[in-house]
Amino acid sequence: MPEQDPPADFSTASKPSGAAHFFADREWQLVAVATLAATLIHISISASQILLGLGTLMLLMYRKKLEFPPIWPPLAAFLFLTIISVLLSPDPWGGRPQIKKFFVFLFIPLIYQVFSTHFDKAFYLIVGWVIAASASGFWGLVQFVMKYRQFQQAGLDFYTHYVERRITGFEGHWMTFGALQLSVLSILIAQWCFSSRKLPLWAYSSAFVISLAILLGWTRSIWVAALVSTAYLIACWRPRIVLVIPVVLVLGYLVAPQSTQQRIDSLVAPHGDTDSNRHRKVTFLTGIEMIKAHPWFGIGPEQIKLQFNNYVPKNLLPLPSGFYGHLHNIYVQYAAERGIPALLVFLWLVGQVLVDCWRTLRALPPGLSEERFVLQAVIAVTIDILVGGLAEFNLGDSEVLMMFVSVVALGYAAISRSQHFRGTGFSL
Repeated sequence: MPEQDPPADFSTASKPSGAAHFFADREWQLVAVATLAATLIHISISASQILLGLGTLMLLMYRKKLEFPPIWPPLAAFLFLTIISVLLSPDPWGGRPQIKKFFVFLFIPLIYQVFSTHFDKAFYLIVGWVIAASASGFWGLVQFVMKYRQFQQAGLDFYTHYVERRITGFEGHWMTFGALQLSVLSILIAQWCFSSRKLPLWAYSSAFVISLAILLGWTRSIWVAALVSTAYLIACWRPRIVLVIPVVLVLGYLVAPQSTQQRIDSLVAPHGDTDSNRHRKVTFLTGIEMIKAHPWFGIGPEQIKLQFNNYVPKNLLPLPSGFYGHLHNIYVQYAAERGIPALLVFLWLVGQVLVDCWRTLRALPPGLSEERFVLQAVIAVTIDILVGGLAEFNLGDSEVLMMFVSVVALGYAAISRSQHFRGTGFSL
């Protein structure tokens, strides 16, 4: 079995100590900035992006280039097709926010370059994500108690009013909150199952807070995504335990509060327009009409909300209550907004991520448990995005996109690290 290189030594005798050491050591600076930038995704998007810009500038100053992992071809193709879609849209200037959003993809070279070199320091990034997500989840639970008391004192029906005013933690919307919580929960489960370097007990205890926040968030797409990704991780860890999952689900349903049972039932028995089932059907079918009319380059970024009424089938009128600023499905959204080729490039991107991680897992030497857990976490988080994206345009939220590309970049750092031990190049 190949031996792992010793962890990078950040404390040689020739270097200053304490604060002076930090400010003098460029590698420590990059690790700290990259870790903080990714951690703050769960707390403050502006602070996170400021540190992302700082980290990118530091990479350029110290290393003079931005190195992307092998997913750069689909990334470049997706950017190119987005630009073409913007230029061909009725309002090119109005589509610029989607061009500006590509800034967050700089998380990929930042996380990839920093942690390929110092993969052992990814431990601090994982801890940072757990702390930030736990704090956001705890605040979400406090919000739930406050909302419950508020509706109860006002004599309002809890189900009807809570569906429209759910907990958000530190985020601006419950969809964003649920997606970020689930990404960290998937990482925690993967770490518990596959890593030999255990986190502190409080970190695993935080899984209860995060899970409860997801449950009380009442976001059904997040529930389904959590079930699929957790089942995947358990199947890879202890396949027989998967058989227990249906029993746990039934017991959980039986002991859940009546309002939560109603929300679960709404997957197949919605409460009229209170639940978004009909709304999702309308946005899906309207998106299909947009794709039929503009299959190659779509109707243009930021055009869905402006042109929605021009494409909605007449038999679906009047429109049910809901948000019509996007199509609540990443696949239909990308195809309608940017064209079918852009959707295919997106699928190429996530498909390559999954294939690269899976191939590396199969060839991974037995001793590399940290790399194994990170690769399994990347697959689980990607499953979260793909399954959740069936009912929500989750990657339309900058925070969710930032978290996703950060996790993917960390996965490619693990791939690079594992191939270093195998003595191969970076080809899969």
